[in-house]
Amino acid sequence: MHFIPPAEIFGVDGIIVLVVVVLVVFGSTRIPKMARSLGSAQKEFKKGLDDGSSEDEPSTTSTAQAAPPVSVANPPAPAQTTVQSPGDGTPSPSS
Repeated sequence: MHFIPPAEIFGVDGIIVLVVVVLVVFGSTRIPKMARSLGSAQKEFKKGLDDGSSEDEPSTTSTAQAAPPVSVANPPAPAQTTVQSPGDGTPSPSS
């Protein structure tokens, strides 16, 4: 029994057959669009990895500065409403 090493399966002939099959399946106009989208996706992925690694490193300026104190304002007092009494016509406070 003769075994073919894995490196020889995709020789020059195999690569040519693969390229022809990809051209037939996807068409010649769609392949450049797919290559562009794969390139931009790879660029965004690398950018995300760089941004993520820079966020993981502690920053000396943010830890040295204290947060400003938060002041809480007193809520305004409830407004008094007046109710007209039916008898004499003078308003009386309702609270």
